[in-house]
Amino acid sequence: MKKITKIAISLLPLIVLILGCGPTRLEVDYGTSYQLQKYSQTFNPQAEKNLKPVVGLNGKAAQNAVEKYQKTFEKSSDSSATYQFSIGSTGNLAK
Repeated sequence: MKKITKIAISLLPLIVLILGCGPTRLEVDYGTSYQLQKYSQTFNPQAEKNLKPVVGLNGKAAQNAVEKYQKTFEKSSDSSATYQFSIGSTGNLAK
């Protein structure tokens, strides 16, 4: 009985090691959720096969729209207001 117990105890780490190296559910489904999300967010999956030119905004109007959009990110020095707060001070330090 002692011999069987010693063999079982010595084989237990080996069994755990072998079972720990097996494929997991994560490895089997790795990337599936990403591919499903990408596919479900695509409006028209067949759009890449349409080789006709896009009709819409002309070049000059598009350029003006881009320039107007980029100007919204420029900082202007006139629009920034400066505020000063003082707590516990009367402003007159001379006695």
